[in-house]
Amino acid sequence: MDVELYVYDLSQGLARQMSQSFLGVQIDAVYHTALVFGGIEYFFGAGIQQTYPGATHHGRPMSVIQMGKTDLPMEIILEYLDSLRHIYTPESYDLFVHNCNNFTNDFAMFLLGRGIPDHITSLPQTVLNTPFGQMLKPQLDNAMRGITQAPVAPAAIPQQYGTNATLNGTSSSNLTQTARSLAATVNDSNRSIEINGGGNGLTTGQVHYATTLKKLDMLLESAKNSCAVIFFTSATCPPCKLVYPAYDELAAEAGDKAVLIKVDLSEAYEVGSKYRVRATPTFMSFLKGEKENEWVGASEGQLRGNVRMLIQMAHPPHPHTNLRLRTLQRRHRSVTYAKIPPLDKLVAKMGSQGSNSAVTSLKDFICAREASGASDAPLPSLPVVTSFVVQSIESTPLDSLFPVIDLLRCALVDPRVSGFLAAEHSHSTVIKILSKPTALGEQCPYSLRIVTLQLACNLFSSSILATQLLQDPNLCNPLVQLIISSLHNNDHPPVRVAVASLAFNMAACNHVRRLDERGDLMLESFQVELMASLLEFISLETENKDSIRGLLTAIGLLAYGAPIQGELLELCKALGAKETVHAKRAFSDDLKDLVSEVEQVLA
Repeated sequence: MDVELYVYDLSQGLARQMSQSFLGVQIDAVYHTALVFGGIEYFFGAGIQQTYPGATHHGRPMSVIQMGKTDLPMEIILEYLDSLRHIYTPESYDLFVHNCNNFTNDFAMFLLGRGIPDHITSLPQTVLNTPFGQMLKPQLDNAMRGITQAPVAPAAIPQQYGTNATLNGTSSSNLTQTARSLAATVNDSNRSIEINGGGNGLTTGQVHYATTLKKLDMLLESAKNSCAVIFFTSATCPPCKLVYPAYDELAAEAGDKAVLIKVDLSEAYEVGSKYRVRATPTFMSFLKGEKENEWVGASEGQLRGNVRMLIQMAHPPHPHTNLRLRTLQRRHRSVTYAKIPPLDKLVAKMGSQGSNSAVTSLKDFICAREASGASDAPLPSLPVVTSFVVQSIESTPLDSLFPVIDLLRCALVDPRVSGFLAAEHSHSTVIKILSKPTALGEQCPYSLRIVTLQLACNLFSSSILATQLLQDPNLCNPLVQLIISSLHNNDHPPVRVAVASLAFNMAACNHVRRLDERGDLMLESFQVELMASLLEFISLETENKDSIRGLLTAIGLLAYGAPIQGELLELCKALGAKETVHAKRAFSDDLKDLVSEVEQVLA
């Protein structure tokens, strides 16, 4: 998608005319900016707001800057926006410290890997550097709020893409509803084109219409490993219309587990003839490519019961769901290491690199965030920061490298930083960081290994990045290898705890997908490799209860919901995992319930 920067002048030309006289410096405009892509304009005022391009009360932009193209999927972009909702709130707006241009700069760095022009972001400080600007700061901020935080006119919100749009920006939880609907509309259109064109794409969660035998056969073929239902109806069948809403609801409920089809016999004569339909409504169900049932009549209860039973037959619940497991059947929050060390001492350990602008800007960001919160902490130039980190990994002496990694670890708790790494092309920064201790092997200093493990845990603070870490083999493999190499160099208890925490984060993230019945994020080969290492390590761990607890939970979460005939549970059986876990009962009474749960999923 093409990304444009809309630049407005809030002063409507007055700044250019009067700034020299009042401030002693020439200011060309009081800038307000917004990013435009996908037919929607995004900006910060009364929260994060959206509108048709150029349709705000600011009028036409004074200039439009072509920023470049983004290849990020719309759902990733929207998830990033949602992660900013607690930073860019209506209450946090400040004309000089936390304004529309800060938001646009952060958003541009995520989308494109670079911010907006410096003369825009530096304008507030230019004003504050003048005596008159410093004196009038409160008055200017209050006077401009009516302009900067005005609501968007309802007619300017692209409501054809959704009805739950935020009209005035105050409901951050709904800020992306129209854009989500737009993304869904675009995706559905693309999938429909694939179906009609003979491709393999298929929209899930909705009723499909077949007017020809060819299309019906295509839809049934797509469900040959699952199940399908055909609803034979006609335009002259009043009873049929009574169950239309229920059929639509069942399609949404089924998602990708079933294909629900509707055939209008007044249009599809050849279909009715082939299937010998003599009355409407008639329903036919198919299981694994074979006809399973047929019934006639507009009974909503019978329809719901038969469709749900069919789906259950096609997708029988995993045996683990019948167990009662307090720990393994719930969602878990990732373990993160958010403690900030004395930053002056940390930077001093970098030697001459401590004076690098990337270091000072990142340190200032962390200090501002720690002291005043994320809203009062403008982002440093993240491309400059990540470039410095990569150069340091390649050329810095090992004893001076760990403070660089630790400084980045401290910043990663901010979703804007983790979001930037998630959007980085080829994820080169993350891969280089994760791979360094493994490449060094036994030569890796303890300090570098521990901060790398802690940074890896913090990567899971971003749901966007966490998904990529497990889904992308280029990221997942360095994570697994980091765990394995660290298990072989485990003389320090903090390393063992950090390894267990990282393994827990990986297992917990994958576990959520299983709970949602959306399939695994991690390839089975990585799960097998990880499980083998964890079983070996837990058999040797006899000292640290926190480490054992983390390992037990990671093993349990990896095993819970795994395919019964899959490689993972077969490995567990071959390695005597249940016996290994059982041996930890004697370590502490606090662990007995957890050991019991893990034993059950390994049985």
